[in-house]
Amino acid sequence: MDTNDTRITLPASKSMSNRWLILNHLLGGKLHVSHLSSSNDTRLLRTLLQQLEKGIDHHFYCDNAGSVARFLMPLLAITNGEHILDGNQRLRQRPMGPLIDALLQMGLRIECLEEKGFLPVRIKGSIPTHRTISIDPTLSSQFVSALLMIAPRLENGMSITMTGRPTSRPYIEMTCDALRQIGVDVRRSSNGRSYYVQPFPTHTKNISVTIERDWSSASYFYTMALMRPNLKMRLIGLQLQSCQGDSAAHEFFSQLGIESTEVRTPYRTSSRSITLRNTGEYKKQVQFNCIDCPDLVPTFAVAAAIAGVKATLKGVSNIALKESDRMLAITEELLSLGIHTEHNDNILTILPSTIVPTRPIHTYNDHRIAMAFAPLTMMFPSLVIENPEVVNKSFPEFWQQFELVQRG
Repeated sequence: MDTNDTRITLPASKSMSNRWLILNHLLGGKLHVSHLSSSNDTRLLRTLLQQLEKGIDHHFYCDNAGSVARFLMPLLAITNGEHILDGNQRLRQRPMGPLIDALLQMGLRIECLEEKGFLPVRIKGSIPTHRTISIDPTLSSQFVSALLMIAPRLENGMSITMTGRPTSRPYIEMTCDALRQIGVDVRRSSNGRSYYVQPFPTHTKNISVTIERDWSSASYFYTMALMRPNLKMRLIGLQLQSCQGDSAAHEFFSQLGIESTEVRTPYRTSSRSITLRNTGEYKKQVQFNCIDCPDLVPTFAVAAAIAGVKATLKGVSNIALKESDRMLAITEELLSLGIHTEHNDNILTILPSTIVPTRPIHTYNDHRIAMAFAPLTMMFPSLVIENPEVVNKSFPEFWQQFELVQRG
């Protein structure tokens, strides 16, 4: 391994951090969780959980953090008091209906204050009367994860049955893995549709948890590797085997000639990193099913445009429901660069074209749009990424790490 590789420091996983914060709250702070994400979303969740513990202010404002709102909703529903859960205008447009319906099935008290199925909601904390529920996970796997995390708090646990195929299923399994680490019995039915969760163990041991580095954030550096064929990058602390669904990034980019090699630091077997190498050998047509990693769709679309290949991305039906309408954002911003696309409800196709910037890149107040298009500024230094600070939602150090690659 070349010690002169450009070393990239990635943030901790926001997805894992937020799950462990909820579980630690439910266990009364008995867990020792280290290396939490520095993202704005994780900071917000910590603040709101502290607010809940103090019990003074019962208005919980989640800004544009979908996972924060969805993880808090069931928690508030089983916590004494009357609470208001709300967010900014975009979060008020993001679907909450399946989760609200599931809580109502449990006999919990939740009321939509404006449009049915959306924030803001009024929640009156109470004890569930039913513990066998069904839920539609097709819009977001976070609905299922949110219920899984409160399930062990119920006296007899919970049975959750999914009525459709979930998007981002690995993130449901991430939640199950976290529960098992603290001794909760979680079982999945043979057909994969149902989860059976037992209560927290009577005596929870002192457990230390270290959050993994974030694969979602790593994906942007794979795109940069396309543009720096002679530069070897080391993604510090990352490993190929991960419960994060976005670890699929290395599979997609292998089609574009980016080789991922996991290495361990000598004498420190627990310290891993991944080196990226551009082999220069790539397919002219690539395909990938993004059903388990929809947050990577902007990254894959821009990478395909840079590589000049035709890319067919499947499983993209819910990307319009994210922090922005990402289908609109991707197609409009690629078109401004001269890149044509085709799309229907569930498939996005990127067509090979010559990139010619015509205006700044609009980011739609969406961190993933900003970071996905950022590598293009290596090719076109005068290209402007508007509102670059939006990356703070998940990766506050992004531009500093990006500069390392530019210098390299």
